[in-house]
Amino acid sequence: MNKTDLERAIVTAIEQNKFGSLATVEGGKPKVRYMAIFNDGLNIHMATNRCTHKVEELEDNPNISLLLGYEAGGTKDVLEIEGIASVTKDSGLRKKLWNDEFKNWFSGPEDPNYVILDITPKRIEYTGKGQEKQVWES
Repeated sequence: MNKTDLERAIVTAIEQNKFGSLATVEGGKPKVRYMAIFNDGLNIHMATNRCTHKVEELEDNPNISLLLGYEAGGTKDVLEIEGIASVTKDSGLRKKLWNDEFKNWFSGPEDPNYVILDITPKRIEYTGKGQEKQVWES
């Protein structure tokens, strides 16, 4: 598979898996939690509260690992994503990603505690159904 086809397959897999396991580093050890995934191509975003441990962990160490696939309702494709996360309060992105389900945690897209984790993939291992693992790197 050439790089363009691989990127297309990766983006499709991201779009078909709305949840993933995000790993950060806490005290030198991995810490994993499920997160909702939003994307624009290979640009991956997650909504969270700025007062969470994951935000503190990312300020200390921005390296993340994200595992997608084999989720209920998802594909049989598996993505292992290594990347760098930054916390953004970009108002345009916050409005774009806002949905009414967030009202359980935030007053609205202008809530100062509502932030977006912006994930920049550096390396992605993609294993499609019935295929061998392929590696994409930025």
